[in-house]
Amino acid sequence: MNLDTYLGQGGKGAAATLAKQIGVVPVLVSQWRNGSRQVPAERCPDIERATGGAVRCEELRPDVDWNYLRTCGDFEVVR
Repeated sequence: MNLDTYLGQGGKGAAATLAKQIGVVPVLVSQWRNGSRQVPAERCPDIERATGGAVRCEELRPDVDWNYLRTCGDFEVVR
């Protein structure tokens, strides 16, 4: 699921809740949601954890080889 869909299902305040969970300001989550800023690769695992795996790193940043990172052992997210 993409970030926009996830936040849309969460209703009013979903972006602020996610922002608080991952330690960023809500406006940044809104910018990621609308595509005006790309989600930094280092934030993707935080988002995946906070969404219980609903929004996966692969969806947020398909340009990163997440399979490699997941199998190297230093990368732990919801599986």
